Amino acid sequence: MTHSIQVKDLTLDFGAVSVLKKLNLDVAEGEFIVLLGPSGCGKSTLLNCLAGLLDITDGQIWIKGKNVTWAEPSERGIGMVFQSYALYPQMTVRGNLSFGLKNARMAQSEIDKRIARAAEILQIQPLLDRKPGALSGGQRQRVAIGRALVRDVDVFLFDEPLSNLDAKLRSELRVEIKRLHAQLKNTMVYVTHDQIEALTLADRIAVMRGGVIQQLAAPQEIYNRPSNLFVAGFIGSPSMNFLHGSTIDGGRAFQLQGTRLDLTGYEGGAVGTRDRAIIGLRPEHLTVQDHAEPGQTIPAVVEIDEPMGADSLVWLKAAGAQMSVRVPVEQRMAPGTTVHLKVDIAKASIFDTASELRV
Repeated sequence: MTHSIQVKDLTLDFGAVSVLKKLNLDVAEGEFIVLLGPSGCGKSTLLNCLAGLLDITDGQIWIKGKNVTWAEPSERGIGMVFQSYALYPQMTVRGNLSFGLKNARMAQSEIDKRIARAAEILQIQPLLDRKPGALSGGQRQRVAIGRALVRDVDVFLFDEPLSNLDAKLRSELRVEIKRLHAQLKNTMVYVTHDQIEALTLADRIAVMRGGVIQQLAAPQEIYNRPSNLFVAGFIGSPSMNFLHGSTIDGGRAFQLQGTRLDLTGYEGGAVGTRDRAIIGLRPEHLTVQDHAEPGQTIPAVVEIDEPMGADSLVWLKAAGAQMSVRVPVEQRMAPGTTVHLKVDIAKASIFDTASELRV
């Protein structure tokens, strides 16, 4: 496999504070990697290190087989799109797109060709003679992407490019960025705290916390087989349900408040007997029914029925914890109703309470 980006033991300290800690990341040629995590996890800091906007404390950064650890941003062969559009207000769209190319003393014929190509890809041809003040937020972000596109580089870096847009525009531009990647096949590294963006855009997601990559895998792997409690709780909306208990009978069953769940069919591997364990169940992997099935169901009491259009989210109290379940919108449930939650054990996740790792 050809690597487009290699990060080797990257460490970044701000005084006594360690922001990135011996971080390693390999990005394949043409891959779309999303750096995902809460505020302060180090994702934008890592992107700025790749871009050359921050000097690292230790480690190496390689782009296209070249050690660029101490290279200037202009020498790294990257195009960057920021959260703020950072357009020159006094220039037209055409002027914004051509500014960097003119500074690089590129021939006008080549500049015109690159602008025409970027405008066609991003569907901004009618906007070329307008100024940023006459554009919508979505149009401005397209121009910001176009400014990176005209540089004709191998690697694109996106720092939360959609966070300033409303929900509808975010959804539309998300599709545009996915289409752009499919068309260009360039390497893209994309920072976001929005898990929907991560799950829909990424070839692989790097979930970060405290300057460390917690899990690096394909979206479905991260969603269905989270490596630890943090990843499990961070990915998914609403979050995965967590129930505390223990694994018994050599790991063949999970015991929680007055209920025993049969673990036959659990895909996580050998569980073993554990005095303290946590079972994680996603809202869509539970079914609400009116009768109990020993070893298969958990009794619960309905608290809130929350219609959400295509389906409903039902909040319940079960085994001493609050849980949520997705149900068809026509399956209405009155608060106070006692029901039974059928568990799809094959899609469950079991975690060791002490280490918080998946078992």
